[in-house]
Amino acid sequence: MYRVCVDCGSKPGVRPEYEEAAGKTGRYLAGKGIGLVYGGGAAGLRGTLARACKDNGGNVTGVIPRKIYDNVSHIELDFLHIVETMHERKRKMSDLSDAFLALPGGFGTFEEIFEAVAWLQLGYHSKPCALYNVCGYYDPLQVFLKNCLSEGFLRREHYDLLFISDSLEAIFSHFRHFRHEYVSKWA
Repeated sequence: MYRVCVDCGSKPGVRPEYEEAAGKTGRYLAGKGIGLVYGGGAAGLRGTLARACKDNGGNVTGVIPRKIYDNVSHIELDFLHIVETMHERKRKMSDLSDAFLALPGGFGTFEEIFEAVAWLQLGYHSKPCALYNVCGYYDPLQVFLKNCLSEGFLRREHYDLLFISDSLEAIFSHFRHFRHEYVSKWA
């Protein structure tokens, strides 16, 4: 089964469109027979995403550190991996996934998707990475990344490793057609 790791906020955000997008993503995954791998828990966009996927017949796997597991509410999942550290969590999520997608979120969401892109840039995996740009949430980040490119901290081929779109269909088309040949960042 093809599986996508989805990172998103453990809070719902201020716009109803964020939760709508999380629900749409969960239903999309279930409808396409794509497994969901996510950070576990029932709160915020994560909970909306997982419930929408599960309620529509999708396969949902959670990966959560024990420290967090002991302090949050839960959803009945197909699989739940309880690990000891955030590093183990990210490694397990990466091992279980064929692609990485981030919806709106905060520091944890940013850290997880950027680590996935950095691992892709460094040749540790060859899995596609994308941001679902709901209501222009990632527009300021796009400006920042273009600045990184123009200031010489990103090469064009590495800048292009993070696909950004406000369309789930475009994101999953990108995932289906993604082919990556490792280009050393030091070459």
